[in-house]
Amino acid sequence: MTSIQLPAAVLFDLDGTLVDSEPLWFEAETMLVGEYGHPWSAEQARHLVGWSLWDSATYLREEIGIDLPNAAIIDRMQSHVVAGVQKAPPWLPGALDLLAEVRAAGVPTALVTMSHRQMTETVVDALPIGSFHTVVSGEQVSRGKPHPDPYLLAAHRLGVAARDSVAIEDSVPGATSARDAGCAVLVVPAAASVEGLTGVTLRDSLLGMSLAGLAELLNEHRAGLAELRRVQSGSGAGSSTGIAATG
Repeated sequence: MTSIQLPAAVLFDLDGTLVDSEPLWFEAETMLVGEYGHPWSAEQARHLVGWSLWDSATYLREEIGIDLPNAAIIDRMQSHVVAGVQKAPPWLPGALDLLAEVRAAGVPTALVTMSHRQMTETVVDALPIGSFHTVVSGEQVSRGKPHPDPYLLAAHRLGVAARDSVAIEDSVPGATSARDAGCAVLVVPAAASVEGLTGVTLRDSLLGMSLAGLAELLNEHRAGLAELRRVQSGSGAGSSTGIAATG
């Protein structure tokens, strides 16, 4: 019987994974776009879920016509979200229990988000001291999600291999970032559809999810990679990493 080892690290997304902040982002976008006389639909808002704030700001400026610099757009939107979170952090079901169990077991943790420092500090300050060993925020990487850079940076800072870690996400850009970095990925969809997403494990909620469950997910991820390598070795075809084909 194959033994199940604990993950080398557990990497948490923030918006839509730890806190139900996506409705606040929708509010911020709607108010900002409305000031310029443009409509803003739920479909447009869902389109931006998981994007880096810089890319979202670029979209609002170039496609919608918000006549502000990217930095000002980001500041306006994030200030609204931070104010809402500060009133009462809308923790998502099961997220805090899982984080506490991971930390109690001594497994390194990271917060990996496209939100910027103002938002990450608000959330981290509302958590028990030491909840995260490191925080990767949107302004710390030149290429945000869906590129793998944020998760690779988090793994590097923790001194672990991404392939030995589990990432928890809610969106296609975020899950793609973690998957392509090599992580085993658990996705709990929040504000936007993840239809068509491959190479990840889907779950309706973090309620009832445990560290043992994450370890099992990682074990299955490793087994999938090993099987893919065997198939590729036999056929001489396919991707050299197999990351996008697992799950």
